[in-house]
Amino acid sequence: MAKYLFVYHAHGAKPPTDPAEQKNAMDAWGAWFGSMGAAVIDGGNPVGKSSTVKSDGSLAEGGGANPVAGYSLIEASSLEDAHKKAKGCPMLAHGGTIEIAQTLDM
Repeated sequence: MAKYLFVYHAHGAKPPTDPAEQKNAMDAWGAWFGSMGAAVIDGGNPVGKSSTVKSDGSLAEGGGANPVAGYSLIEASSLEDAHKKAKGCPMLAHGGTIEIAQTLDM
């Protein structure tokens, strides 16, 4: 089985501030991770505001055109399997996207 990095992009969506909405969001993520069982190697974490180190070494705030919102590491048999697993992510229902990349052993 291969490992796939899921990189989440929120596209400006704001996290819920109401406690009931926060609980619903966490429950949705928990249910999604639960549906994948042992395929979840590392559920990951959300991230704060990102910055980008440019090729000239300078630092740009804001993470560029598509800043990262979080990550997970998932085991899947193929890109198609990883894609199938990603489709259940609660972030997609709020306009977010998931970048999928197979990790390479070195």
